[in-house]
Amino acid sequence: MRLFHVGAAAFACFVLLSACQQGKQSDDDGQDDDETPPVPVEIGVPIRGDIFATYTGTAPIEAYAEADVIAKVAGEVRVLHVEEGDHVEKDQVLATLDGDRLRLELSESEARLRKMQRDFARNQELQSKGLISVGDFERIQYDMEALEASYNLARLELDYTKIRAPISGVISERFIKLGNTIKTGDPVYRVTSLDPLVAYLFIPEREFRQIAAGQPVQILIDALPSEVVTASVTRISPIVDPETGTFKITIEIPGTDRRIKPGMFGRMNIVYDRHENVLQVPRSAIIETAGQSSVFVVEDGVGIRKDVRTGFSSNGMVEITEGLTDGENVITVGHVGLKNDSKVVVINDDARDNKAAAAEAAEKDTD
Repeated sequence: MRLFHVGAAAFACFVLLSACQQGKQSDDDGQDDDETPPVPVEIGVPIRGDIFATYTGTAPIEAYAEADVIAKVAGEVRVLHVEEGDHVEKDQVLATLDGDRLRLELSESEARLRKMQRDFARNQELQSKGLISVGDFERIQYDMEALEASYNLARLELDYTKIRAPISGVISERFIKLGNTIKTGDPVYRVTSLDPLVAYLFIPEREFRQIAAGQPVQILIDALPSEVVTASVTRISPIVDPETGTFKITIEIPGTDRRIKPGMFGRMNIVYDRHENVLQVPRSAIIETAGQSSVFVVEDGVGIRKDVRTGFSSNGMVEITEGLTDGENVITVGHVGLKNDSKVVVINDDARDNKAAAAEAAEKDTD
């Protein structure tokens, strides 16, 4: 019994000691909560300016017109007048074939035609005097007209020895060499028109009411990363493809700048609406939770969460339609995981001083 009482007393002392230690630890934890260091954040300055609603898609850039030049008569290539990269006008001579045989055939046809014309003139005089029947005279007239057609055909084939450009553009490919003997129908050159260039974009049918001819398009081209090319929507297909659920639009790109080439890949941004002089914040400041947009603002060294309603989004900025005013400082960095009413410290205080400069820059961009 004495051992039992001693053990019970020892156990009671152990429990009391543990309770004291836990109380001390709880006091220490409370002291740490009170001394939690502020969270470093960066703030952005809300600005006012115009913002655009855009539809973005990708498409290769193509030539508006392109034609393979085909030999219309057979012959030997005697002269090459142009080379790849040369600009040509419609009907300009690109190459010349030998035409010796065709010239002889033309001379023969011309001689037969002249003889028939003289015979026709004599018979016309006889017919006027009633010395030849109407049937015989008409037969001579038909023979003369047939010879005229044969002569014109021989002259046309001789003209085909001069191979001409069907459209204006640039020689993008040459298929023949000097001295080649080519047959009728052989490809000779490829002519590509570089003005204008076009891109065909296939857009989901839900956007059909948003897109209209004449809307401006901003194009970013992978091969020209530092430039924005301005174009416009020229045509819209009146039907929707039932298999893909898309409709086709044609974007026309002025080809005055020859740095843009067919085959380049472009990202098309079609501007279909515009809101003027609206409040905007950087996209990085927006927090999306269960379909609700919100931002953190700094007030007296504390991060305050505010629900907002957003509008258009463009170029890294988001329109704020409700929930925010111009003078508030919005947290753009450091708000991930931040709790409401947490202490914060701003590490880019110069953002407040740059508010006027930012607004002025936005206004210039809008202009």
